[in-house]
Amino acid sequence: MNLLDVKNLYKTFKGEKEPSLYDISFSLKNGQRTALIGPDGSGKTTLLRLLAGLIPPDNVKNDPILIEGFSPCKNLGEIKKIIGYMPQKFGLYEDLTVIENLELYAGLKNIKGNEKEKSFSELLKFSGLSNFKNRLTGALSGGMKQKLGLSCVLLSKPSLLLLDEPSVGVDPVSRRELIKITDKLSVENNISIIWATSYLDEAKFFENILLLENGKKIYEGTPDNAKSAMEGLTFYTKENYEIRNYLFDIIKYEKGIVDATIEGDKIRVIFEDKNAIKNFHHPLIKTESTFEDFVMSAIETKKPFLLENSKKIEQIAPNNIAIEAVGLYKKYGSFTAANNINFKIKQGEIFGLLGPNGAGKSTTFKMLTGLIKPTKGSSKIMGVDINENPIEAKKNFGYMAQKFSLFGNLSVKQNIEFFMGVYGVKKKINEIIKGYNIEKYLEYSADNLPLGYKQRLSLLCATISNPPVLFLDEPTSGVDPNSRREFWMRINNFVKNNSTVLVTTHFMDEAQFCDNVALVYKGEILVKGTPDELKNMAKTKTNNNPTMEDAFIFLIKEANKKAAG
Repeated sequence: MNLLDVKNLYKTFKGEKEPSLYDISFSLKNGQRTALIGPDGSGKTTLLRLLAGLIPPDNVKNDPILIEGFSPCKNLGEIKKIIGYMPQKFGLYEDLTVIENLELYAGLKNIKGNEKEKSFSELLKFSGLSNFKNRLTGALSGGMKQKLGLSCVLLSKPSLLLLDEPSVGVDPVSRRELIKITDKLSVENNISIIWATSYLDEAKFFENILLLENGKKIYEGTPDNAKSAMEGLTFYTKENYEIRNYLFDIIKYEKGIVDATIEGDKIRVIFEDKNAIKNFHHPLIKTESTFEDFVMSAIETKKPFLLENSKKIEQIAPNNIAIEAVGLYKKYGSFTAANNINFKIKQGEIFGLLGPNGAGKSTTFKMLTGLIKPTKGSSKIMGVDINENPIEAKKNFGYMAQKFSLFGNLSVKQNIEFFMGVYGVKKKINEIIKGYNIEKYLEYSADNLPLGYKQRLSLLCATISNPPVLFLDEPTSGVDPNSRREFWMRINNFVKNNSTVLVTTHFMDEAQFCDNVALVYKGEILVKGTPDELKNMAKTKTNNNPTMEDAFIFLIKEANKKAAG
């Protein structure tokens, strides 16, 4: 018997005409690990909430969900003993220590005495938090918080683990650690796992994939079978002219293109079929297909998103340097958050700041934008020192924060009108929102938007005055691949028209969209260069063609080896 059986599952929310989930069927064996993926609004969270018994299905009488033979709606008491559920916003208390959070959840689950002490010891060791048990949770890095959340869920020793985006906002090193931890759990304790994720590179670590779109299942199977379906349809292309102009030409004039993205000094193209390859007008170099290629091909949107040109930036940066960090240093008590940060970013360039959680990226961002004052050093935006002349410097940039920072209780339209007023933008709102596909959400409160649309609104408000410089702090965290592509098309469009962008990201494929990157670690810049230069640094005898994620992990490990002597 399967641990989980889902058969002809439907879910329609009140006031909606169409089901959010439509005729979903799949099963899960004991110890099996499944990745749940799909665009924003595809139904991933709804499915997990149904499995956890938090909401009822439409056809509850037919028992469309059975976990060890129990229905989540009819046998919720039994289901709670079987499952562990970690939602996107797991309820950790940041003003409690690690051990106090564990104590709280042990009390809620009525785990006492020797059983509690044994579980605490095992979970702290397994999550690598033994040396941090007395640290306030709010002071933990993103990856450590996720490990603590997972430990709290595991206190009840579930047979089925439901994880909703457990790796959002977590750096590549910590993401791999989380996956290794859950993999070990699955093998040693025969735990079945459903892991919802927007990071498609995680799919290769799972035995099975469930791909949803618009509430329907469009693929169930292994990552390898999905990749093999794309064999011979993925290529690189390169021409000797400006890469963003080349990208936009491909999207505008070439037919039969599923996806086109910048990777270093080349463009990666996915074709619909062999005929499209024959009719392509530029040189092609065949490359290996990925699971993400399959997803981009399988979902409904078959054509890369094309935008109208943004307004050309006429303002010219002194010496062509739009952003400059000079010896930035920030200390909190005895802790050094940033140490001697130096770089120059040319006008019309995308510069990426990479690094693990807690490396100093956000501290650097905040010093550059004047949100915090450096202990030493200075920063200039379009030649204006932000500490000496903050008002003038801030006229030169737009800022998109890591966490959604608009007014959640105002409608989308009211948020836009507020920022139009702040920046003195005198246009009709229809001109402002043109190309953002946000019309149907204008009267929604900002808090109730799907994540992808929240990011669109944030970017729209950050660019409403057409500033020459954009600061984007993890702008696509938790956003599905198709929305990320659209987002980056917008960024490329701004840069093509002479804007300058400084961006942080945990998606290593996005790092390849940058002209130059800096890897920040332990408050210092470890290396700087083009994405291809960083990948070349990570080449080994066993890996002659490293990805950006390989390079990130390799360079961090090498730094740790060097520090250890």
